[in-house]
Amino acid sequence: MVFHPPVAITAKAGDAGKYKVGLPAWNMVLRGFMSGAYIAMGAALATVCSTGIAYSAAQITAGAVPGGFASAGMTQLILGAVFPVGLIITVLTGAELFTGDAMLAPMAAFIHKVTWAQVIKLWVLVYIGNLIGSLVFAYIMAYGPFTSWNAAGAATVTAFGTRAIAIASAKVSYVGVAGMWSAFLKGIACNWLVNLAILLGICSDDMVGKFFGIWFPIMAFVSSGFEHSVANMYFIPAGIMTQALGDPAAVNAGLNWVTMWTNNIIIVTIGNIVGGMFFVGVIFWVAFRKEIAALK
Repeated sequence: MVFHPPVAITAKAGDAGKYKVGLPAWNMVLRGFMSGAYIAMGAALATVCSTGIAYSAAQITAGAVPGGFASAGMTQLILGAVFPVGLIITVLTGAELFTGDAMLAPMAAFIHKVTWAQVIKLWVLVYIGNLIGSLVFAYIMAYGPFTSWNAAGAATVTAFGTRAIAIASAKVSYVGVAGMWSAFLKGIACNWLVNLAILLGICSDDMVGKFFGIWFPIMAFVSSGFEHSVANMYFIPAGIMTQALGDPAAVNAGLNWVTMWTNNIIIVTIGNIVGGMFFVGVIFWVAFRKEIAALK
């Protein structure tokens, strides 16, 4: 297994960023669509696999819990264990993920002096592509595994759908200054780990090395309960779409297309940019810039 030293992976990250900002606009959107759908696939799998695992303290105390898993922590571990498939597919297929580009594009600006206008263009177009891909897959899940349909065309929300609504409802629960600060910090921590995963993927030249390099940090961010803007472009719409198909009396009025942005995605996106660009991109550039200059 070939392992590249830190200075080499930092330089490679800059090279990757330079390549990305040079893509045609339509290709940025297309590759963004691909990654948005791939991240949604991992999120959908995490939703399904974590359904019915966690139980309340009252249920556990009362002995109402069946054998097997019974803790909220185990639920998070299951979420984290299966979610990384989306980023693994993204990296290995060359798709474009906004949260990864939050680090790679600035690295190109630091190392290769590409313009910040090019960086912003990449971010905007990939973000749009990620959103479209996420929404498409959210629709597939809402009308597929998250609901069942009778002969008259009436929908019933499945256990998986109920779980999807619960996840989405929790993600729009950030209210007030303290709530926004919490979401912002979770966004920073998330993309710190996501971009460390990308760098660890660059470390190795073989598929097995890339797999494990990506898997562990992504598992850590999901299990820890951090917030990823692109994943939330799937999680929240999937919950919104699914609850609209179910019992109108059970609709959570706080879960809607407005709160998706105001209570989560906007502030989480800002946190993701800070986590990726400053806590990984800037720090690695400052730490290894002299060695990178020596490589030229």
